[in-house]
Amino acid sequence: MVFGYGRVSTRDQNLFLQEDALKAAGCEEIFMEKVTGSKKNRPELDALLAKVREGDTIVVWKLSRWGRSNQDLIELMNKLLAKKVAFVCLSNSMDTRTPEGRLVYGIFAALAEFERETIVENTIAGLTAARARGRVGGRKPGLSKEADLKATAAKTLYQSGNTVQKICTMLQIGSKRTLYKYLRLKGVKIGDEQVTEKADS
Repeated sequence: MVFGYGRVSTRDQNLFLQEDALKAAGCEEIFMEKVTGSKKNRPELDALLAKVREGDTIVVWKLSRWGRSNQDLIELMNKLLAKKVAFVCLSNSMDTRTPEGRLVYGIFAALAEFERETIVENTIAGLTAARARGRVGGRKPGLSKEADLKATAAKTLYQSGNTVQKICTMLQIGSKRTLYKYLRLKGVKIGDEQVTEKADS
């Protein structure tokens, strides 16, 4: 099945141009929403991603209507790759159903891997530097300086879709319980939990 997705950033814009282009491209069902680029929650996009299945295709008008940032775009494209869902961008003539277009998925997968490796390398470098200097200043509430570096990296990796086990291995975190503690302290929602950034009492 071919799905379309459209988005505008402000209330004074309309979706007609995108909708017409998506219909002309053969979209059988179109998800449209009006949300600002700064808002993370996009209910129509979430509904679309929950509905697509292997072999489906998602069509967008422009990449800027699909992702809100480079990181967001990388994460979205890798979600489609994992689901084996094709992607078409009309303004960029991008179509992953073609041999040439499938190279796009390889590029985004490589970018995601590069981002993960950079996060880990920077975290290790920060830990090494912190140990070399020794503890500077008082203990940060809830986490030591070393643990805070790991928690920050863990948050980024977790929100990028990495598994708990993989994050523990990459950051040398001893247990899932410790990882969950780090994530909660960084305000990360885990499963159905709703948490806010706070220190242990």
